[in-house]
Amino acid sequence: MIETDALIIGAGPVGLFQVFELGLQDIHAHVVDVLPHVGGQCIELYADKPIYDIPGLPRSTGRELVERLSTQAAPFKPTFHLGQQITQVERQDDRRLRVTSSQGITWLTPCLFIATGVGAFLPRTLAVPGLDGLLNRQIFHIARPESAQHRHVVIVGSDSHAVQTALSLASAQAKAASVTLVHRRDALDVDDTLNTAWRSVCEQGEGKFQVGQVINLDLHDGVMTHVRLATPSGETLSLACDEMWIMLGLSPKLGPLSHWGPALERKQVVVDTERFATSEPGIYAVGDCNTYPGKRKLIVSGFHEATLAAFAAAAQLRPGQKIPLQYTTASPRLHQLLGLL
Repeated sequence: MIETDALIIGAGPVGLFQVFELGLQDIHAHVVDVLPHVGGQCIELYADKPIYDIPGLPRSTGRELVERLSTQAAPFKPTFHLGQQITQVERQDDRRLRVTSSQGITWLTPCLFIATGVGAFLPRTLAVPGLDGLLNRQIFHIARPESAQHRHVVIVGSDSHAVQTALSLASAQAKAASVTLVHRRDALDVDDTLNTAWRSVCEQGEGKFQVGQVINLDLHDGVMTHVRLATPSGETLSLACDEMWIMLGLSPKLGPLSHWGPALERKQVVVDTERFATSEPGIYAVGDCNTYPGKRKLIVSGFHEATLAAFAAAAQLRPGQKIPLQYTTASPRLHQLLGLL
């Protein structure tokens, strides 16, 4: 069990700025995110698209903003736990919160910050009988080129990531036994260059493109051997398959948040605008996951919310103490916390 003064769920821009604001209050934070990297929807949805409404930055891509926020938070040495989802939050007898992740890690904290944006970004999957039992054994939501040698690999997807993965696997020196890209339509969601490259690989017999939808799995003694596809013409095809990589992108899901206790309104967490506290003591919500009168889903709004939530957490952790307002331009204490002295 990890004991920490603050745990932040969500490593997007607002979660990263929450690390910084807590750091200015001398509160160290652990950060959990379901994605394998920091950045949240800034990276997933508009990594290379320009953002024009960040104060002091006339133009910044999502990737650049995340890099700047990470650099800003770095002096406070946050501990990141990536690639895992929070599955349970329980109130303890001492009023602290016991928080558990999908990887079995447990934290004990008095302050929990929900900064999940529009939700945890989880892989889109298929509604196929028996699929869940094979997850992370033969069915994956990520590419596994290191395990593909001499194996029949079926990749389900149509975007540039899926097609580039199929292309790379088909042309790799350590070849798979077969590489089949499956999509429900004949048209792929890629540019002409990538489409031409993949069609060329198929013409050379190094890869195969099959139009259809996965409807079933063939198992022998609990091991998947084939997948069955329904084609647009009404046929059912059987493809040899040792591993299936489902690469349909990510979708934001509210997930288990609805069971944690905070009051919700239209799947958003209700907060007060003085502390950005929820109805559950010690749980705060900042960014696009929360709601209050006049709420605007803007990154800059989330920054303001994270600031007030950090002051509230400091007051919670140090009851009876005055929490002074200090300025980073002149405060020796803040300069020390920032590592400037």
